Amino acid sequence: MPKRTDIKKILIIGSGPIIIGQACEFDYSGTQACKALRKLGYEIVLVNSNPATIMTDPGTADHTYIEPLTVDRLEKIIEKERPDALLPNLGGQTALNLSTALHEEGILKKYGVKVIGVDLDAIQRGEDRIIFKETMKKIGVPMAKSEPCTSLEEAEKIANDFGYPVVLRPAYTMGGTGGGIVYNVEELREVCARGLEASLIHQVLIEECVTGWMELELEVVRDAEGNKITVCFIENVDPMGTHTGDSFCVAPMLTVPESLQKRLQDYAYRIVDEVGITGGGNVQFSYNPADDRIIVIEINPRTSRSSALASKATGFPIASVSTLLAAGLTLKELPYWKEGTLEKYVPTGDYVVVKFARWAFEKFPQAADCLGTQMKAVGEMMSIGQNFKEAFQKGIRSLEIGRYGLGFVKKIEKLSAEELKQKIVTPNSQRFFQIYEAMKKGVTVDEVVKATKITRYFIEQMYELVQSELDMIAKGWNGITDAELVQAKRDGFADKYLARIFNVTEIEVRNRRRAAGAKAVFRAIPVSGVENQEYYYSTYADVEDNVKVSDKRKIMILGGGPNRIGQGIEFDYTCVHAAFALRDENCESVMINCNPETVSTDYDTSNKLYFEPLTVEDVLAIYEKEQPEGVIVQFGGQTPLNIAQELKDAGLNILGTQPEGIRLAEDREYFRERMIALGIPQPKSGTAISLEEAIALGNEVGYPVMVRPSFVLGGRGMAVLHNEEELKKYAVEAIQVSPEYPMLIDRFLDNATECEVDALSDGKTTFLATVMEHIELAGIHSGDSACAIPPVTLKQEHLDTIERYSAAIAADFKVEGILNVQYAVCDDVVYIIEANPRASRTVPLVAKVTGVPLARIATGLMLGHPMEEFKPLLKRKSSNYYGVKEAVFPFNMFPEVDPILGPEMRATGEVMGLADNFGLAYFKAQEAAGGKLPLEGTALISVNKKERQYLLPVAQGLKSLGFPIYATEGTSKYLTENGIENTMINKIGEGRPDVSDLIKNHTVNLIINTPKDKTEKRDDSYIRMMAIQYKIPFMTTIAAAKATISGIEAARKQAIPPKSLQEYHSGK
Repeated sequence: MPKRTDIKKILIIGSGPIIIGQACEFDYSGTQACKALRKLGYEIVLVNSNPATIMTDPGTADHTYIEPLTVDRLEKIIEKERPDALLPNLGGQTALNLSTALHEEGILKKYGVKVIGVDLDAIQRGEDRIIFKETMKKIGVPMAKSEPCTSLEEAEKIANDFGYPVVLRPAYTMGGTGGGIVYNVEELREVCARGLEASLIHQVLIEECVTGWMELELEVVRDAEGNKITVCFIENVDPMGTHTGDSFCVAPMLTVPESLQKRLQDYAYRIVDEVGITGGGNVQFSYNPADDRIIVIEINPRTSRSSALASKATGFPIASVSTLLAAGLTLKELPYWKEGTLEKYVPTGDYVVVKFARWAFEKFPQAADCLGTQMKAVGEMMSIGQNFKEAFQKGIRSLEIGRYGLGFVKKIEKLSAEELKQKIVTPNSQRFFQIYEAMKKGVTVDEVVKATKITRYFIEQMYELVQSELDMIAKGWNGITDAELVQAKRDGFADKYLARIFNVTEIEVRNRRRAAGAKAVFRAIPVSGVENQEYYYSTYADVEDNVKVSDKRKIMILGGGPNRIGQGIEFDYTCVHAAFALRDENCESVMINCNPETVSTDYDTSNKLYFEPLTVEDVLAIYEKEQPEGVIVQFGGQTPLNIAQELKDAGLNILGTQPEGIRLAEDREYFRERMIALGIPQPKSGTAISLEEAIALGNEVGYPVMVRPSFVLGGRGMAVLHNEEELKKYAVEAIQVSPEYPMLIDRFLDNATECEVDALSDGKTTFLATVMEHIELAGIHSGDSACAIPPVTLKQEHLDTIERYSAAIAADFKVEGILNVQYAVCDDVVYIIEANPRASRTVPLVAKVTGVPLARIATGLMLGHPMEEFKPLLKRKSSNYYGVKEAVFPFNMFPEVDPILGPEMRATGEVMGLADNFGLAYFKAQEAAGGKLPLEGTALISVNKKERQYLLPVAQGLKSLGFPIYATEGTSKYLTENGIENTMINKIGEGRPDVSDLIKNHTVNLIINTPKDKTEKRDDSYIRMMAIQYKIPFMTTIAAAKATISGIEAARKQAIPPKSLQEYHSGK
């Protein structure tokens, strides 16, 4: 079948901000879809709210809308653009749910929009638990015993009939949101209430509990003619009970016999045929080896996290192929590198792929580190090896948690064998390290299998690694033979880990194993569905190196590794643009990264992709293989910077700002001295390396103080402290965070406006694209603060000062490439907070709002081009529109965590609102972040004593908008004394009705609640936690409350038709 000619313009809906359960895998799939459809000649309309994505670049689609992902906004875009078709299955659960809503509300029919790629009835058959169950029964595919419920009463009855424990699965959600395993009626009531609230159709499935069974996944592709192929067989090492997004998994299946794989495939094909998928689908099964019973768990009739993993594991670009199939092509028309066309595809390969999740429990100390059916991971990595042990150990060092192997984890080493046996019963982020240590301490394979329900093969493989390690420790550096060292490398032991085992340097290990013949060789993985494409991995196995090296000019780019809080998709965006810039230079780009969700690990982003950990050992091996002219370390966040100096010491040519310059900017003491020399004001500050020094310095600087360790990203370990007691407690913990570096103590600038710039420099000339004004005041991490471009309240004289200071810093630190500088304006003085001569997370945001391609230009500057060459691109136009970024947080996944903002970053993602005025842009940003501001209703205000002095303009604004005000006692008294009418409401424990009654009854529509000072005895965190639970917009700062008033005022005045990014940039 040729491509469809009845459609010319196609709408693609993105997945929105990065959240737990829905990450940058949908930027990867959406970008692939846009590329595939444009090659076929279709016109693309793209809608997404996330500015950090490649898909929202003005060059990816023809018409790009950065708008809130709501039915109302989409209808306005459809009305304006009049697309012929909608492709709904590439934007995750968000796009599926919106497509369903557009269909049910008659909007698609009204504007004559066809749905391609997946039948809307298929979405229902895959997502609605009742219809899915009926469909499976019809085609004879077994399921777990289950019954849907729409109320707590129904849930209790079903659970009693099944017997506890039971599993709760809300319909139409992602990442297991609202679900969980419950063991008693109290837990059932709590989790079911949350699940009903989270479900799009207020429906939860109660299911028999199959915890401990094997969890197996098939990634299947089907075309319109009914041809079907299985792209990948994925085996979850963690058994049922842990969400697949948190689960450690392998591909291909290593312990599942071929006969069982065939049975699973038969069921999967029946399901995709009956559901009616055209393109990719993920089918999850559970298998009980004890009685040979298979049950289907669920189907995702769309590209998913697993399909991104499957694509990168096999070289099969599922999103791209799915898009081509949706456009009318068939598998018989797409090339297969092995034999003819894709309908003959079978997964092959003599290698093993491992996926590990990356968590952020350290950011949420109140959250329990235990894994269940609700996803908690914020990112993931993928490693490739010639055998399981090698892939497994490469996976550990790809996680970037400071570990190069499974042992030597201080906190875990301290535990006894009995304590470890207790720990490994419950899935948690440290479980595989705990298992390893337990076996080092004599716990047997049988005991581990019994405690964890993990398939015996994987525990035996770990046990063999334990025995190898103990043997090496016993023999020592002088006792081990070269042959044994070579075998250790084949088993995946890292040079750095071996250095720890033998108590020698990493360089000594590297030199000896090289002399013994243990050198990395490289293997190619061919890409299916396209001609002559491949990517690469390393192995120490005794196999032939089959990777050819060209003699073209080439540059290496180091990526950012797995997503985490503080280092996310923004850094991948920058790496991708570096690859594009190198292509424009006719220079071969060599990308190194290990994150399967990203665009940077797509086969055609760079000329050569190495799917490898970002460690000195792994990067050096590739450098020696490829011999590039230089390496770019500025774009991958903290990951490449941490190894930049070692790489330079090993002889690599680092392009742009040198590691010494980057390091000196991070050295707080040196930085302070340079700012004094340049005449740039800083908050009073000093450094301390001991508790005694810290106490003396705190008293000298004056409280409150901002404290921070050196060399961190995402504000890890930063805090605002109000007295000596808090400082004593912190100093012990902070010095732990960064033991070899001093701690900086700053005078905290109270009520200061924070702002930041992204600047470009060639070492002589500096260019500022814009100044970003933070909406939250200084003290809130820049990654968590909303910000506006252009600035809203800053005076021109301050903007001129910021430009002058930034140019002086760039020259002083010899910046070649990109520079981020953060300032605070307090009492009419501009203070420097910090400068980072590297790409920051704001680069994509600035590029989207201003139209200046910062990352591409920075790449050119690093290659030695002068700033003058880029003059046509460096247009800092006076903007007649505003872009407002808002951060998105995972607090709904951690209900026990107080959702307050501070100096340590907690956001997982971001959204942007674009409009002709600041108020409307802020309103749209809140709507995009999931907290749509009410245009009318009632407000609840509870503000701490210190901030009441700033409250009156907010309260007056609410009254002028017609919002009746409820206020807690102290706030109520203050408002009354200042002539603002309000109703006093009790806090919990002060009498009924109280604040919780107002929230539960949905009496209030907006909450303004600034957190109590730590010295105050009563805790008010329950107000913020309940606001999240009951989905009521809430502000925790006065600055955000003021912006909220502006937003509501602007949204009330006029409804402005949507504008594409291309229209904003062209000034239409």
